[in-house]
Order: sequence, then C-alpha cells, then structure tokens
Amino acid sequence: MPELRIPEQVNKALLMLSKEGHGAYMVGGCVRDSLLGKTPGDWDITTSALPEETKRVFSGCRQADTGIRHGTVLVVLDGMPLEVTTYRVEGGYSDRRHPDTVHFTKRLQEDLGRRDFTINAMAYHPQGGLVDFFGGQMDLKAGLVRCVGDPSVRFQEDALRILRALRFASVLDFSLDRQTAEALLENRRLLQNVAAQRISSEFLKLLCGPGAGRVLREYAPVIGEVIPELSALVEFGRNSRDPSYDVYEHSVRAVDWIEPAPVLRLAALLHDVAKPHCYRLGADGMGHFYGHSSLGAQMAREILIRLRFDRKTVNRVVALVLHHDKAIGGSAKSVKRWLNKLGEETLRQLLQCKKADILAQATDRFERVEAVEQIQKQLEGILREQQCFSLKGLAVKGGDLLEAGMRPGRQLGQTLCALLEAVVSEECPNDRAALLAYGRKQGLF
Repeated sequence: MPELRIPEQVNKALLMLSKEGHGAYMVGGCVRDSLLGKTPGDWDITTSALPEETKRVFSGCRQADTGIRHGTVLVVLDGMPLEVTTYRVEGGYSDRRHPDTVHFTKRLQEDLGRRDFTINAMAYHPQGGLVDFFGGQMDLKAGLVRCVGDPSVRFQEDALRILRALRFASVLDFSLDRQTAEALLENRRLLQNVAAQRISSEFLKLLCGPGAGRVLREYAPVIGEVIPELSALVEFGRNSRDPSYDVYEHSVRAVDWIEPAPVLRLAALLHDVAKPHCYRLGADGMGHFYGHSSLGAQMAREILIRLRFDRKTVNRVVALVLHHDKAIGGSAKSVKRWLNKLGEETLRQLLQCKKADILAQATDRFERVEAVEQIQKQLEGILREQQCFSLKGLAVKGGDLLEAGMRPGRQLGQTLCALLEAVVSEECPNDRAALLAYGRKQGLF
C-alpha cells in the first residue's frame, strides 16, 4: 500500500480525538483518492466520540453544527475544515433518499457497512493503518465499483447511489461489478424519487469523466431515466446519410470527442435530441431531419431547466445546439459576423461542437474537419490583428454621431450598426474620419 500523504491538520485532529480515548480514522473519499495517488478535495473523519464529546475535544476551534442530527460536527482546525462524524448505523429509507433514523454505535465496522461502495468504505489511521472490511482496496486495484452488501438494498435505500455508481465508473474510468450493474438497471426507476438538483450534480460529473462515453453507452436505460428524451435516439436514425450509428451512439461519440467541460459535454449530448421529431423520408430515399436544430434548442432548454441547471449554462448550451449545424463560412467577413453574433467564447465552443459532431460520424470526416480548422485559423488571425467585429471596437461612437448632427434615439444605434457592417464587409476601413465620410455619403446622417 502506498504511503498516504496526510495534511498536518488531519493528523492533529486524529491525535486530539485519540488522546481523549476515542477511536478516530480518516474515512471515505479521502482514503480512496489517497490510495489512487490523488489529492483529496475533502478530508472526513469518523470517530467513536459522540457529537457532544467531539465538540469538547475541539472546543478551541471554530465549529458548525451543520449535520449534528446525523452526528456530524464541522471543525475548522488551523484553517482547514474537517467533517467529524460519529460512527453510526441507519434505519429505513422511506423516501428512498434519506435515513428515517440514525443510531450511533461504537463499532467502526458497522459504520463502514452502511456506506455505498467498497471503495468508499475504507478507513485509515497513521498508526493503525488501513481498515478494509469489504475489499475496497482489492476493488480499487481491479478498477471496480461494487456495492457494500446487497446492491439492491443499497440502491433502494438511496436511489441517488444509482447515478453515483455511474459517476464513479466514469470519473475513475472503472467498471461496475456484475451484481451491482444488474441491480442498478433493475432499480433505475427509483431515480424518479430524487431531487433534480441532486441528479444534475451527479450527472454532470459523470458526463465530464474520462469514461463518460463508455458509461453512457453501456447504461443507456439509466441515462433515459435522467433525460427521457434521449431514449428515443436509441436505434433511431440509421436510414440517413450516415447509417453506421444510431443517433444515440453518434451523440455519445460526440461526447467522447469534445473537451470535458460541462457546457460542451451537455451540448454534444443534446445536439441531435430533436431528430426523432423532425424525421422525413426524402425523395432520394434517405432520412432527413429538417429543423432539428431549432426544435433541439427548445428541447434542450426544457431539459436543462427541468434539471435545474443555472441560467448561464442553459443559455450557452441552447445557443450551441441551435447553431451546431449552421454553415459559418471560412471568409474573414463571415467569421467576423459570427463573432459579433455570439462573442469569442461561444464561437470557439461552437467550433468545438461542430468538429466533435463531424468526428462522431463514420464517414466523410476529414475534409469537413479541415474546413472547421480553417475557420479556427481565420478566427485567430482576426483576434490577433484586433480586427473590428463589434460596436465595442468600432472607431466611431455615439458621441461622434451626435457631434455630426444626429439626434439621440433608435436611429443612432441603427446607424452605428450600419457603419459596423460596412467595416465587417470591408466596404470602409475602421477609421473615424473614413466612417463619418462614409456615413454622410450613404445618407445615414
């Protein structure tokens, strides 16, 4: 077993609890990540001390009773927040999400036995070493996500564990053990009992993991519980110009090809969500999906709002879905118009989406990818040369037009837009005197 690098504050907390006669261990994700050679984001401690005893041990530290009902005291020790939780066992889960009752115990094994997966059910103490009652270290080495105990019981206790299992499989690039996978599929409809915010948080982590494509592919029925609209893509769309993959497989491949950023992965997954609703058999005998981008943008908005994503994410994904199959053109004029329409960041993301969409197809890829790369080069040149593509960069401002005799009002904005179009279309240089002369000549003021 590798030597674990434990922060001084964690060692100190364990020592403080031990000195008072309490059992204390690092537990859960911080042990898992440490064994994988990763730096944990959070450090959790489990202890035999009751909450009141924990509070006395850390009486000199800032504390918060954030989870006191369930035995958790948040302690800030030398600037580091630590969650210190009493060993516990849990009663039934009548809402399929939260335990009805919590009972404290003095036995570490009982506490670890209530946890979701073996890789999260390990504890560690610098002096006592690793405590692993359920084979978590073995599963880490094998790259397996396996439930502690009966997987159906674990999922029926807390349905969010279904998505957590897939999230760990994606983020760690692990597989699910056979019994866990079978129980997960059998119990997938329990996800309907979980709040949308909890679903979206786990799903987004899954979507951005290195194993996302494989997990989306292998567990499509579970993904369909999260986003039912995606179920219609499975086995659909083979009677089209790219019959090698159904629309779901194509979308999953697009996810694999794009950068693991939330907006990009969501856009890649949803970009063709409306195709089943827009299918038409053409005179050429091929399937066509006229208008699928516009309808897809509407559907993407409904899906993301339903899953309680923030407004910025919703709007950006919707824009990418709306424009993903629109021609941009490789000329400087065209790229500058798109820069004005979307802004630099969104246009860069749109080009990534277009490239992933092309690469996710089976044929006719490389020439079209090269066309997107030429647009990217054009974009870089425009930005490098600081060419004007928005009113912000226009050499003439509203004050200049007022000085030229225009009155305030809507016409002022319209005139600035007309002057910008003249610059973008290269009819006039972006120069104050030239623009004013051009405006007078065109009768704009």
